[in-house]
Amino acid sequence: MGEPGQSPSPRSSHGSPPTLSTLTLLLLLCGHAHSQCKILRCNAEYVSSTLSLRGGSSSGALRGGGGGRGGGVGSGGLCRALRSYALCTRRTARTCRGDLAFHSAVHGIEDLMIQHNCSRQGPTAPPPPRGPALPGAGSGLPAPDPCDYEGRFSRLHGRPPGFLHCASFGDPHVRSFHHHFHTCRVQGAWPLLDNDFLFVQATSSPMALGANATATRKLTIIFKNMQECIDQKVYQAEVDNLPAAFEDGSVNGGDRPGGSSLSIQTANPGNHVEIQAAYIGTTIIIRQTAGQLSFSIKVAEDVAMAFSAEQDLQLCVGGCPPSQRLSRSERSRRGAITIDTARRLCKEGLPVEDAYFHSCVFDVLISGDPNFTVAAQAALEDARAFLPDLEKLHLFPSDAGVSLSSATLLAPLLSGLFVLWLCIQ
Repeated sequence: MGEPGQSPSPRSSHGSPPTLSTLTLLLLLCGHAHSQCKILRCNAEYVSSTLSLRGGSSSGALRGGGGGRGGGVGSGGLCRALRSYALCTRRTARTCRGDLAFHSAVHGIEDLMIQHNCSRQGPTAPPPPRGPALPGAGSGLPAPDPCDYEGRFSRLHGRPPGFLHCASFGDPHVRSFHHHFHTCRVQGAWPLLDNDFLFVQATSSPMALGANATATRKLTIIFKNMQECIDQKVYQAEVDNLPAAFEDGSVNGGDRPGGSSLSIQTANPGNHVEIQAAYIGTTIIIRQTAGQLSFSIKVAEDVAMAFSAEQDLQLCVGGCPPSQRLSRSERSRRGAITIDTARRLCKEGLPVEDAYFHSCVFDVLISGDPNFTVAAQAALEDARAFLPDLEKLHLFPSDAGVSLSSATLLAPLLSGLFVLWLCIQ
């Protein structure tokens, strides 16, 4: 896939975090906190100040109402509690960077203040009295496991969390979180993910001496330290060396109370490894096929989007930079076998002529290796298992790498611009 392109230029940020439900902030009651982050104290104070709003005639205050501008007594009390909660998070912001519970709290507070029409300025709730047991004590309900992201979220919200899917396979083809599908010319080390909880780097090199085509030969995954759950763990795989353990020889997250929330499993030693990171709602699958490594991930939305502007170069977030994408003409060049043969081989396991099928044809055409059909088929099956919306399973990308579902959004946008142009004439 050719020589290295020029260094990618910085990109703008990609999308905003997903909209949170009105109960998002309750997720924080059981979130973990870093050693100096005081978000748990903020959580406890908020719950204490809203206990009186949860029973009897005041229960409706948590579900709606006029808020701080003319609402009922319950709504006014909720607004005071939310302003106090917001103030507490601002005071601890500097020491809470990268804490999932903290960032969820900030978004959750904003969501509830808008829903209940609360003004940012106004009275706050009085500090909770010292001494009483924490909210929920003596209720008989066990505290949620801070290292079980999905179970904790489902218990508090009554629904499962949102997930995103990304994959890289073959020569390499990247499916991004936002359903863009690119065939890339990348050589060397490139980050697939780089956020506050997880770092994944793929290293690609030519398939053979003097060959244009490249493939992923090495994957490095870093699970960052998370208090109460895991020690930092590094997993590294190379072609012909797909270990079933982390670099330190362990198969879990260490000796911390939630160490078992990170684990490695293998059903086919040397060819297929699955890493479960329950504490961040993440599953990763790594495969070796046809002399290359494939990567597939299902990850919680809040985790995937927890990164700063300095971490914007992530192939799973923005796809391949434009300078590193292969054009249609480059993807159609002559290969080691005829295109009819490549299509026939790929059609056997990929009957739908979608992006996975065309990626398979490209890989088999250029390499002459029928084993590349397995990599594309496995990537499609991972997408089938990991995608929350199977209507987006089959992508039919344009030459620019934008999925059809994204391209169709241009129609109403252009119509709106046309109407605006008419208005200003």
